[in-house]
Amino acid sequence: LGLLTVTTLLAETNQAAQTVKDPPAEAQKEKSAELKTGKYYIDNGKVRLGIDLDRGGSVFYFAQSSTKKNLLNHADEGRFIQQSYYGEPDGSVWGGNPWVWNPIQGGGSKGRKAKVRSHILEKESLKVVSEPVNWGGDNAMPETEMEERITLEGDVAHIHYIFRNTGENAKDHPEKDHELPAVFVDADYPNMVFYDGGKPWTHDKLKSVVPGWPNESHVRTEEWGAYVNDKDWGIGVYTPGSTRCTDYRYKGSGKTGPEGDSCSYFAPLRNFAIKKGMTFEYDVYLYIGTIQEIRDTFYKLHEAQK
Repeated sequence: LGLLTVTTLLAETNQAAQTVKDPPAEAQKEKSAELKTGKYYIDNGKVRLGIDLDRGGSVFYFAQSSTKKNLLNHADEGRFIQQSYYGEPDGSVWGGNPWVWNPIQGGGSKGRKAKVRSHILEKESLKVVSEPVNWGGDNAMPETEMEERITLEGDVAHIHYIFRNTGENAKDHPEKDHELPAVFVDADYPNMVFYDGGKPWTHDKLKSVVPGWPNESHVRTEEWGAYVNDKDWGIGVYTPGSTRCTDYRYKGSGKTGPEGDSCSYFAPLRNFAIKKGMTFEYDVYLYIGTIQEIRDTFYKLHEAQK
């Protein structure tokens, strides 16, 4: 972990009871088996996305439906596609260093798992409301709440994140960079591709780097980045409104794969102060393909949002 994402949404006045909408009869057995493991998948025949309901509903799996090859890494509670926010020093410690108020969607650094407050699960969409965990302190954070609403739209997974700092003991925090969101990818995809020039959205030349360790910083003026293999194939993440990112590659033992200790990481960043009573929302789009397909897809999304 480096910077972690936590999705925190504060409890709404009327919380819906946990709900699972019945899938079609032929899929009920499969869904029942998945839920027993805490995992739930949505699939529209083009892409397949999985969340971990034992860890705040964090996204641990994203693949093309045809191959079911997961491109993400989920080796611990900090490694998902998930929300993560930062605040004032709170006396917590991580990695032997003083840490800060840091709600994480998946759980804490000592293994405490984030609790799901409610969920609605359908075949091609889902909604999860969760109570995050403080990364360094490993304590529950009932003053905050996270929500994610995910829909599969053709080859694209669209995630709408909401964070609320509205609970009884919510506080004001100073300006910090926040991970919007944290993204952990299988280390088999080492090349981070993005555009950092002065002519965004004009098909200008892309930049490719292999990040080192620890965190590096980059500017992405087209507001998206991708991790791809040496065949220029991999996963792209588009986060409208975020032009900066932090990133690294962690080698560990060298073990790759979804549960390997090696990983490729980046997080789009925005700087703002979290205040008591605040609600913050943003959108994320995921796509799998060649770097040209990734860029073309995000160009279409960008054009549609004008």
